Amino acid sequence: MALPSLYWYIPLLAILCNSLLTYSSSPFSPGHSLSKRSSISVDSKYDNLVSRNSLFTAGFFQVGINAYCFSIWFTEPLGKNANLTIVWMANRDVPVNGKNSKLSLHDDGNLVLHDADQSIVWSSETKSTSGLLSLLLEDTGNLVLRQPNADPDVLWQSFDYPTDTLLPDQAFTKNSEMVSSRSTANFSSGFYRLYFENNNVLSLVYNNPEITSVYWPPPYETTWAAGRTTYNNSRIAKLNSEGRFKSSDDLRFNVSDFGMRRHRIMKLDSDGNIRFYSLVDEKDGKKWEVQWQAFSSPCKIHGVCGPNSLCTYSHETGRKCACVPGYEKKNLTDWTYGCQPTFKPCIKGVVEDYVELRLVEFYGFDNRYLENRTLQECKQICLKDCNCKGFQFRYFNDKGYYTCYTKNLLYSGYQLDFKDSVYIKLPKKLVLSAQQTFISGSSLSCGPDQIIPIQRSYEKKHESSSLKVLLWFAYGIGVLVVLFALTFFYIAFKDSSTTAKSYFPISSGFKRFTYSELKTATRNFSEEIGRGGAGVVYKGKLSDDRTAGIKMLKEVNIHQGEAEFQAEISTIGRLNHMHLIETWGYCIEGKHRLVVYEYMENGSLAACLDSNKLDWGKKIDIAIGTAKGLAYLHEECLEWVLHCDVKPHNILLDTNYNPKVADFGLSKLFDRGATENSSFSRIRGTRGYMAPEWVFNLPITSKVDVYSYGVVVLEMITGKSPLQMLQLGDGSSGGDQTLVEWVRGKIREHIGSTNGTWIEEIADGRTSGEYDTRALINLVNVALQCAEEDRDARPSMSQVVNNLLHPGFED
Repeated sequence: MALPSLYWYIPLLAILCNSLLTYSSSPFSPGHSLSKRSSISVDSKYDNLVSRNSLFTAGFFQVGINAYCFSIWFTEPLGKNANLTIVWMANRDVPVNGKNSKLSLHDDGNLVLHDADQSIVWSSETKSTSGLLSLLLEDTGNLVLRQPNADPDVLWQSFDYPTDTLLPDQAFTKNSEMVSSRSTANFSSGFYRLYFENNNVLSLVYNNPEITSVYWPPPYETTWAAGRTTYNNSRIAKLNSEGRFKSSDDLRFNVSDFGMRRHRIMKLDSDGNIRFYSLVDEKDGKKWEVQWQAFSSPCKIHGVCGPNSLCTYSHETGRKCACVPGYEKKNLTDWTYGCQPTFKPCIKGVVEDYVELRLVEFYGFDNRYLENRTLQECKQICLKDCNCKGFQFRYFNDKGYYTCYTKNLLYSGYQLDFKDSVYIKLPKKLVLSAQQTFISGSSLSCGPDQIIPIQRSYEKKHESSSLKVLLWFAYGIGVLVVLFALTFFYIAFKDSSTTAKSYFPISSGFKRFTYSELKTATRNFSEEIGRGGAGVVYKGKLSDDRTAGIKMLKEVNIHQGEAEFQAEISTIGRLNHMHLIETWGYCIEGKHRLVVYEYMENGSLAACLDSNKLDWGKKIDIAIGTAKGLAYLHEECLEWVLHCDVKPHNILLDTNYNPKVADFGLSKLFDRGATENSSFSRIRGTRGYMAPEWVFNLPITSKVDVYSYGVVVLEMITGKSPLQMLQLGDGSSGGDQTLVEWVRGKIREHIGSTNGTWIEEIADGRTSGEYDTRALINLVNVALQCAEEDRDARPSMSQVVNNLLHPGFED
């Protein structure tokens, strides 16, 4: 009887096993991979991918009411509230519906996130015909679209597109960018970005709809003073599992628990600070503990309290924000919106006065820099300027006098150890009450996004009261000794050094040289390396053995020289780009006005064109690099900057012939909104490169630089100077032609031709090397578009860069 019973159970066991296998492979069970034509649905919380070591999970994470983002998180929840640690999000700014949304791997190889209405919210934008293509969540937390036995093996990976978190051994490259969350509870993109700047330095920038400012490395320090270097081009950074961080710009350090086997993350937090966390065991569970952070004083982070506000910080109370006198909070739940005035500024007949804020600094946004002025003089100057919100009043020990900086914006204000004062301009009737309100109401908290200090757990021991008294007594004696020592060293050295926190009118990356220092550096200005309308450039060797270009402005008209000097300094002090000349310092002494630049080994583009040093490859690279530098001037830096004198003499070349745009002495700074501002007092630029707007007195915009750039490119390609063509002409039309007209004429002569011989006729035969015909034709077409008579027909410089990097022309 036993044997027949066993046979009767075998089919039933087979059915049961098959049912279990079917259930385990259903779309509602966790797995390690996703194959083509498969999906992960938002409708089930169990429909996830899990790494093989079970450390990471990928699936839909709820970010709001009926709002979900496809995310990667640490599988194990933390704390009593079972919080999950998110490390990546695909659609942080466009959450999907909590019903019928899904992530699908299409048959064409594209990974697509569909909302409930089947609209595409996000996709990997990939294509693959491989039948083995699958989406895998690796043990490192990297979500990978892999196609075995194909090239490339990895078609797409989440490690290439970080959100606000970096995992160990995840490479952060020149194409990477980390963006903070809006807050600890709002996962959408915030105002802080980490990326490699064009000068190859890993940088933090505050970027809200109104203001953009770099705040790390500190803008008042030079690159090398901040422990960084621009002399690299790999642009890569990485945190390893032991806790060592290394970046190609020489930023490197070990976290405080270096070497311990712990899970780690690097995160750009919503308050703009970079922190490195380790997962540690506590009595009530695991938690993330800070092991390193970029800022110990969070008030130095730009924008933390918004405009017209002041940030204070202490270890006991954390970071706090307060509106400056006469202003009120703009958004009651979010300090990043800052404060707004309770009064109408610049009302005729309203008497204005000042509230003094001691130990306060507002970084940047200086309207004017006024040396050797009394407090009363500064007050009168600001009262007469409707745009002046107040001024910084600063005493310089080495100069022996006060200087004031009038402010057109009150941004990034903080109250720490800054020794001087800020004076806020208000209607006089508000001054007394505003000052009292500020003093009594300056303890406003900035909310939950406070600094988490590095903590260590120690076993608390029982202490007697007498022991506590002795400890406090020893502590007091120690504080007195330290204060005495600090006071001694301050008195001993205050006359021989300038504090590193000195407030600079433009940027403290500059050093103020004496005239005698520069006279020694240039051996009495003996080696001239360049000459222009604004002055002469000499080669010099500084005391730290750096070779520099030292430009002495003309002294013919001291007022004009002063204006040109201030224009140049105020412009270059705000600029930072690999294709713009780097400035190291300046000198204001008597009638002398000098600027100290980095030395460019290969001189100017004009000199290299004259000597035929450049091959076709270098010329094309120079055209692209110059376009990038001008695009940054016009569209990417804090203020809209026009160069106004783009020509080969003002494009300098380094050792590797990388171009850097130089000489901003004739530039004009505009507010971004004032696009039709034409308040130039005189014609600027050089004959042959000047746009028609200058001649016909039309409004001046960034398109004047675009026109000049087009002429420069045509000069590089043809080897003919614009001035030469104006004088000699072509002869074929019976009259003189400009360089632009000559090139257009050559093209017209070959309309209908299929062999492209016109490019052979205009290309400079003296240039060595072979050129790519398609690339050169594209470059000519772009240059001619830039040199259109009608400014509206010219492209912007960013469009020029795009056209050169991604040509879409027809032969």
